[in-house]
Amino acid sequence: MLVTGATGYLGGRLAPRLAAAGHEVRVIVRDAARLRSVPWSDEVEVVQGDLTDAAAVRRAVEGMDVVYYLVHSMTARKDFGRVESAIARTVADAARAAGVARIVYLGGLHPDADPAELSPHLRSRAEVGRILRESGVPTAALQAGVIIGSGSASFEMIRHLTEVLPYMPAPRWVRNRVQPIAVRDVLYYLMAAAALPPEVNRTFDIGGPDVFRYGQLMNGYAVEAGLAQRPIAPLPVLTPWLASQWVNLVTPIPRSLAVPIISSLQHDAVVHERDIAEWIPDPPGGLTGYRRAVRLALEKMRAGEVETSWQDDPIDGAPSDPLPSDPDWAGHTVDLDSRERRSTASVEQLWRVIEGIGGANGWYSLPFAWELRGLADKVVGGTGLRRGRRDPHRLREGDALDWWRVERIEPGRLLRLRAEMKLPGRAWLELRADPDGEGSIYRQRAIFFPRGLFGRLYWYGILPAHGVIFPGMAKRITAAAEGAGTLEG
Repeated sequence: MLVTGATGYLGGRLAPRLAAAGHEVRVIVRDAARLRSVPWSDEVEVVQGDLTDAAAVRRAVEGMDVVYYLVHSMTARKDFGRVESAIARTVADAARAAGVARIVYLGGLHPDADPAELSPHLRSRAEVGRILRESGVPTAALQAGVIIGSGSASFEMIRHLTEVLPYMPAPRWVRNRVQPIAVRDVLYYLMAAAALPPEVNRTFDIGGPDVFRYGQLMNGYAVEAGLAQRPIAPLPVLTPWLASQWVNLVTPIPRSLAVPIISSLQHDAVVHERDIAEWIPDPPGGLTGYRRAVRLALEKMRAGEVETSWQDDPIDGAPSDPLPSDPDWAGHTVDLDSRERRSTASVEQLWRVIEGIGGANGWYSLPFAWELRGLADKVVGGTGLRRGRRDPHRLREGDALDWWRVERIEPGRLLRLRAEMKLPGRAWLELRADPDGEGSIYRQRAIFFPRGLFGRLYWYGILPAHGVIFPGMAKRITAAAEGAGTLEG
């Protein structure tokens, strides 16, 4: 079985489950390094390649019985529909030529309306499903609405809207009907669809047992989270564009992701047929209700057991190139802030503090300044500081960490973060723990590649703040490590 989108929210959960069920699993990813730290990387075959590269796709599908198509570009780029259609044709052509027996695709629930009336993202998902169904390879195109699970974008939007706002002036779409489905049930259907007989080539609507208005989802979350129910006032003046700006400001969802999510909520998203039950029985114990799905998601979060997250995909437009090695900096303008501090803490104690940075633990220096910079980033459409982290104690390559992305981690030694906030250039933050006799040395580098004159002016403008933030950060991180050592003793 070939899984596309294996570094995404659903693909990252499906691939290990397929392997655990005894299937031979192959994944195709743009950057194989992103799978280095995942616990199931040794259980699958990894092909490095881009789905826009026909040769790479042919290599990936060769010898496969089933292809899972789980890629969708949640981006505000105007040409994403054309790109997605081209990728679908590339995969469809390669699958047909390789003799693949089944394609399983996950699209979105949408009304039976003129495609021109759908949001661009729903229209694109429907078009991708049509291309795959007409490929000559039997295709099961599952269509799901709001997916509820720890780390899903839909769940995170509901959670933050409910927790942040005691009173919610909301867009009209809070009155629209939605039929949420638990992520565990989506994965169940995806796995079972691989065994459908060859004559099945069609769409299937999938959803949970409950149908609510979107506003009721928020108050259902409030009940499970132990919060008071929120009064909701639909306002006709909140257009999809304005609503996406509002969601960008009060949730971790960046504007580039909020726009397609909000646009897709302009219609009811409910199941129109339950034909899937004729081919695949309900999961053991029945479909998961909304309140139970919320409860399970909260339990996973509190236990630090979030497998994958919407944050796993880099923010659209954020820098993606890795930090060049130091010798490659020659001839480039590079701004540096380097700090070093000796500590009586062991390397292990220091590393625990480094790996636990960000999220609820903060950044160990002037939290107000970090919050202010995060707010400024949200205002211009960036990710801000509210993304937090997937796991409160452990990091792996590719993890989102507030407005950073874990680019490189060498456990016990090095953490390198790549900035995904809006910047006139590219930035990294490196934290290292090196041995020093019975103690350790903490090393910290902020690295900035400015873009043009504004990039240089930006760096010089924030130097005074860096002169306070970075020394304080080094001092408090080492102090925290030494305090942990005292407590352990």
